[in-house]
Amino acid sequence: MANATSELIWIKSLLASLWIFLDKPMKLYYDNQAALHIAKNPVFHERTKHIEFDYHFVRERLISGDLQVDYVSSKHQVADIFTKPLEKQQFQFFKGKLGIVNSYASP
Repeated sequence: MANATSELIWIKSLLASLWIFLDKPMKLYYDNQAALHIAKNPVFHERTKHIEFDYHFVRERLISGDLQVDYVSSKHQVADIFTKPLEKQQFQFFKGKLGIVNSYASP
C-alpha cells in the first residue's frame, strides 16, 4: 500500500509541475481490509506489536487529506490478473476490463 501511495504522490507532483493541480484527494483501492483498518484507525496501532513504517506513511497521507483509501473485493480487483492465478472466467472478465484483445484473432 505504501508503494502505491508513493507512486500516487509522485504522479501528483508530476502533474503539478505541468500546472495541473488536483483539488480532490487521490483514491487508492485496496483489497486487504486489515491493512485499511490499520491505516485509518490509530487505535489499531496500539494493539499491533510490529507495525510497519509503511502504515504510518499511508496514515500521514490520509490525515493530510492527500489520499483516500477504499475497499474493493478481490473479485473486482483488476490488478489480480497480474499477481494471482485465476479461473478462466475471472481471467476473461479482468482481461475485458483492461481492454486486452487478441490481435491475431480473426474479426
